[in-house]
Amino acid sequence: MTRIRRVEAIANVASGSVSEDAPQEIEKIFADFGVDAHVCAPPPDELTDCLRAAVDAAPDLLVVLAGDGTARAAAEMCGPKGPMIAPLPGGTMNMLPHAIYGVRPWQDALSIALAQGEERMLGGGEVEGRFFLVAAILGSPALWAPAREAARFGQKRLALLRARRAMRRAFSGRLRYIIDGGSREKAEALTFMCPLASRALGSDEQVLEAAALDLNGALDAFRLGFHALTGDWRDDPNVVSERCSVARVWAAHGIPAILDGESVRLKSLAEVRYQPELVRVLAIPKDV
Repeated sequence: MTRIRRVEAIANVASGSVSEDAPQEIEKIFADFGVDAHVCAPPPDELTDCLRAAVDAAPDLLVVLAGDGTARAAAEMCGPKGPMIAPLPGGTMNMLPHAIYGVRPWQDALSIALAQGEERMLGGGEVEGRFFLVAAILGSPALWAPAREAARFGQKRLALLRARRAMRRAFSGRLRYIIDGGSREKAEALTFMCPLASRALGSDEQVLEAAALDLNGALDAFRLGFHALTGDWRDDPNVVSERCSVARVWAAHGIPAILDGESVRLKSLAEVRYQPELVRVLAIPKDV
């Protein structure tokens, strides 16, 4: 196992997916391995500040038990030269944790990582200074992400209002794009998969898998936006994916996007690029 002495941990107990006992469970798991972990369980409005303080403490390992947005933020803050991270599943989709540790309870993922884990440098995508280590969606399906979040927190009225807004704005403008200096193309949505999650790429390939999607109406956009990247679209015979080092994407207005499950808005002209070294993670053997 990678030598670990100093540990900072963030547990978002307000996420709805993390129990109030999680900080004590984290401390116990580390204690069983002879390591004293400092655990922070902040209220939602202090989550970013707590994460920043944990990174600034320069630990050997930063544990993040929270949603996709917090895991992605931790990766950006740490970068390739900062603390190694262990993003544990504490959200709804858990895209990065599931890609690294498989679909298993966070307690099992952490215990296995401490017993058998090894440091691994992850590459992935970067757009406007933001990282994505699993997948990105650009275009109209991303408009459904705010409705998804409202529904997740039981805010039915707000979810309905956001869904109606997404429906009105969907298909109002297509994306234009160029991949690796190729021809200019159009699509309703673009997806970019990192080697960590792509079935078409080897784990050591230093490119993204890119695919252009022309969705068959609002239902397809709804499904893709609500469930992020389920993989269903990749089985469609009309979808042709290709390897991509750099993609330039533009639209009449700002581009809605989902990066590793988190909703963001990009400028009207954006460049998506593969970066070979984004962050160090405490990974587990693939055959576990």
